[in-house]
Amino acid sequence: MSLSDQPRYDHLFIDGEWVLPLDGETAESIDPATGRGWATVAMGGPADVDRAVAAARAAYPGWRRTPGHVRAAHLRRLADLFQAALPELVAVESRDTGTPITDMRGGLAGQVQWYQWFASLADKTHGTTVPFDDTVHAFTTRVPVGVVGAIVPWNAPLLTTCLKVGAALAAGCTVVLKPAEQTPVSALHLARLVAEAGFPPGVFNVVNGTGARVGAHLVAHPDVDKISFTGSTATGRRMLVDGSANLKRFTFELGGKAPHIIFDDADVDQALNAATASAFRLCGQSCALGSRVLVHRPIYDRVVDEFRLRAGRVRVGMPDDESVRMGPQSHAAQLEKTLSYVDIGRAEGADLVAGGNRITRDGLADGFFVEPTVFAGATNEMRIAREEIFGPVATLIPFDDEDEAVAMANDTDYGLTAGLWTRDLARAHRVSNRIDAGSVWVNTYSFVRWNLPYGGFKASGWGRENGLDALAPYLETRTTVMSLTGTFPDNFPEN
Repeated sequence: MSLSDQPRYDHLFIDGEWVLPLDGETAESIDPATGRGWATVAMGGPADVDRAVAAARAAYPGWRRTPGHVRAAHLRRLADLFQAALPELVAVESRDTGTPITDMRGGLAGQVQWYQWFASLADKTHGTTVPFDDTVHAFTTRVPVGVVGAIVPWNAPLLTTCLKVGAALAAGCTVVLKPAEQTPVSALHLARLVAEAGFPPGVFNVVNGTGARVGAHLVAHPDVDKISFTGSTATGRRMLVDGSANLKRFTFELGGKAPHIIFDDADVDQALNAATASAFRLCGQSCALGSRVLVHRPIYDRVVDEFRLRAGRVRVGMPDDESVRMGPQSHAAQLEKTLSYVDIGRAEGADLVAGGNRITRDGLADGFFVEPTVFAGATNEMRIAREEIFGPVATLIPFDDEDEAVAMANDTDYGLTAGLWTRDLARAHRVSNRIDAGSVWVNTYSFVRWNLPYGGFKASGWGRENGLDALAPYLETRTTVMSLTGTFPDNFPEN
C-alpha cells in the first residue's frame, strides 16, 4: 500500500475539535501482519499536550457540576454509538494490533456493557453522615480529582481506554488520552463517537504521540491531577518520579507473571483447555496470561505432552481470517524480545518442546509471527519463569505438594492474576486464599467483567478498575463539619 492509498488521520482531538498538531509530525501505523504501514497518523508534541490539558482544565468546572444522571446519559449514548460502530472499530483495532478478527469482535462487543456499567455508577458517588454529638452535623462528600491523564498500552487499546475513560468521565473528571504510539488509530475513532454523544468540548481529548515526548510531558504537567496508566512496571516507576512535583494521584495496572496451578485431582482436560488458551491468547500479549504453568508431578508428563500437541494445532495466520486463533506480535520490537527469551530459556537449560521460531512461510514472512512456544523441565528460578515475556511462551514447572505450589506461585515480584484447578473444594478455598494476586480464578481463567474489581498486588500495580469501586480512584473524599450551635469559645478573653 502506498502512502497515497493509506487512510490518513491528520488531526488530534482537542477541545471538541479536530486540530492539526502544533509541534508534532505524522507517522505510519504499522500493520503487524504485513510489517508495512497501513495508516498515516498525526503525532503530537508537548505543545499539543499543553493545549489539551488547558482544554480539560477549562472544561472541568462545568463537567464536575453536571449532575450524575446527566453524565450517565452521555455515557449511555456513547455505549449505543459504540455498539453501532462495532464493525468499524473491530476492523481498525484488528488491523492496528494484529489481533484475530474473531477475538476482536467478541472483545469489543463486551465493552458496550462496560460503558453502561460506568453510566450506572455516575449518580452513585454517595457520601456518608458521621454521627458525633448534637453540637455538629458531620458528613463526607465524594468529589472528582480533576484532570486525568490516561495512558494506555498497545496490546488492548480500546479496552484499557474504556476502563479509564469510562470511570473518569462518570466520576466528573475530564480526560487527556495518550494512546500507545504503536496502535494510535482506534482512539481517534472513539473520539468521534464521544463528540457525537454530546460530551462538552474539552471533557475528552486525544493526543497521539510517543511516550518520550507526549507521555512524559503529560505525566509531569502541573495541571494534570491524576495519571491512570496500564503498561510495564518499569515505566510505572519512572512515572512516580516524573509526576511527583505536584503530588499527582496514580492508578497503575502493571505487569504480571501469573501462576496457573493444575493439581492432579483437577479435571485435567478442562484445565488444559484453559491453560493453553491463556498461554497463547493475544499472541501472549497480556499481563494476565497464565504463562507460568505449575503442574502437580503425577500429571506433569501428561500436561507437557498435551501442551506440545496443542501448541502445534494453534492456527496462526492473518488476523482477518475467521479461522485463525493467533495473529502476530503487535510490533517488531516485541517479536525480537520474544525470540530473545527463547534463546534465554535454552541457555538456562529448559527443554524446548514446541515452537520457538519466527514463522516465515508464504504469506506470513513479512509479518511479526512467532510459533506458540512451550518450555518444560523448567524451574521457578529461571528468567523465563520470572520475567514478563509478552509472547506466546508457556513455561511448565512441576511441583510435589500444595505448600510448594503456593510458595512458587507467590515467589514473584508480580501479583496481578492467578489460576487454580482442583476438584477439592477445601483445597480451592485454602489455596486461593494463600495466593498473592488481585484476581484468582478457580476452575476457569481470565474471567474479567465490568462488575468485578481488577488490579494487582505487589509490582503489578496500585488501585482497582471495574466493580463498584471503579470510580474511587477518580474521587477525593471531603469531610464537612457544620456547627449546630453557632458558638465558638473565646480563647483570649479580657482579664
